[in-house]
Amino acid sequence: MPQVSRPVRYRAGVPVHGYRTDPATPPVSVWRFAAHHLPRDIGPHIHDFPALLYLHRSGEVCVVGTGQVVDGATVAAVDEAFVVFFDPAALGDDGRAPWPAWRTHPLLFPFVHGTAGGMLRLRVPVDRRGLWQDTITAIDQEMTQRQVGYRQAAQAHLTVLLIDIARMAVDVVADLRRSDEPLLAAVFDIIERRYGRPLSLRDVARAVSMTPGHLTTLVRRRTGRTVQDWIIERRMAGARALLADTDLPIAEIARRVGMPDPGYFTRLFGRTHGMAPREWRSRLQRPARASR
Repeated sequence: MPQVSRPVRYRAGVPVHGYRTDPATPPVSVWRFAAHHLPRDIGPHIHDFPALLYLHRSGEVCVVGTGQVVDGATVAAVDEAFVVFFDPAALGDDGRAPWPAWRTHPLLFPFVHGTAGGMLRLRVPVDRRGLWQDTITAIDQEMTQRQVGYRQAAQAHLTVLLIDIARMAVDVVADLRRSDEPLLAAVFDIIERRYGRPLSLRDVARAVSMTPGHLTTLVRRRTGRTVQDWIIERRMAGARALLADTDLPIAEIARRVGMPDPGYFTRLFGRTHGMAPREWRSRLQRPARASR
């Protein structure tokens, strides 16, 4: 796996990879391979973030199912291959929601497809394959050169690809929408609406008319994490956005993500990101100052 991701935990012995959230990690990254050189030593693993594999000559796109066990060794790269990874927060507030809530995001829903084997295989029309290769190359150049506005430019290119995927997958995901799990949808809707206020497992369980223990078991079985884990993840994503996009004091950011105790917020942020909120903000702003 590339350096933009890292194993964050294990599920039944299978490593779960999360997208790095440190200030130095770009929001989008490209892994490029010549024909027959796709690594074969990538064993079974799980993504907590969106990823796609594009085989240029055949025009095949493999949309990696988030939260599912996938095995890179099952993909035969007989031509040039591109792997695109990205932080879903690059798409704005909706992308900062936990991945089970992406069912409501028109550009992220294909990544929770549930297809057996973890790969949704689509085919890019012949007349758009040149655009796909040029767009992926442009993302790679933006991330390599890192000129002023490179993040926004890369995100714009990425959006073009995601719109294409959403259109190609419209028939595939229609059936999946009808079979969506209403419990998970309800749980993550509650988290999304209420993470900015005090919110506990007991609050979520009460809202879906279940006992906390039963809800914990069901959510962990389906996602590999607890309800509290997902609440924390959404709060940390919200905090990163506020640190990056505003000059708000740390205490105010803590309050806005539902954690009125700034000391506890700072400790939790530090355990999650390996640095305090102020340092995270400072490191993020350093490249911007250097480019002026």
